[in-house]
Amino acid sequence: MRSFIFSKRTLKEILRDPLSYIFCLGFPIVMLVIMTIVDQSIPEEAGMTIFHIDNLAPGIAFFGLSFIMLFTCLQVSKDRSTAFMLRLYASPLKSLDFIAGYTLPVLVLAVLQSVISFIAAIVIGAFVDYQFDLVNVILCILVLIPSALVFISFGIFFGTLLNDKAAPGICSIIITSASMLGGIWMDVDSIGGTFAKFCHALPFYQGVRGARFALTGEYGDMVKPVLITLGYGILVYLFAIFVLRRKMQQDVK
Repeated sequence: MRSFIFSKRTLKEILRDPLSYIFCLGFPIVMLVIMTIVDQSIPEEAGMTIFHIDNLAPGIAFFGLSFIMLFTCLQVSKDRSTAFMLRLYASPLKSLDFIAGYTLPVLVLAVLQSVISFIAAIVIGAFVDYQFDLVNVILCILVLIPSALVFISFGIFFGTLLNDKAAPGICSIIITSASMLGGIWMDVDSIGGTFAKFCHALPFYQGVRGARFALTGEYGDMVKPVLITLGYGILVYLFAIFVLRRKMQQDVK
């Protein structure tokens, strides 16, 4: 109950910032439209499929999740920089309540963001003669949850270590890296070599890859990237929890 009350407060604080609507909801939709227009301008003989709506929709949905990291990071860092966090230390809240209070609301926002992104993609698909399978869309949204956990974990981690002025810069680097190394804007596999191997070892590429397999119904190929992303999510989340708890103990002292 305590963590639920804290979660509601965290959600209200995030939604109070108009930038959360712009970046978490508006920006992915704008990118879907722009990149679809770009795709329609590319000649078929070029053989470029990266911007086709069936590849683009999971990539944009994944890209939108990276902004969840930014707002998680800002919220944690803001709470730490004010007297609010000190008052919470004196409350009955335990460390697990803190962690759940920061995780649950942004996880809900991540799922909602993915749903809205795919609704926009379905509408766009009607204009480009592509019909989405609703079951695969739902599966793709579920497959994106481990990626959301990765970004939320990074948000808690950087929010614990950085103040609200330094946090946006670091998160911007992660957002840019995730979009490039995840293969959202370019075909990583066609580049090959060391760069491709490096991307394959990261949760960003595996998260996008798993989501694309889910959307196209390639269930067998979907399992491995999903498990890799989930493994990363659990490890980073546990590390973020450890750092947050240590920082709380230091602040209390």
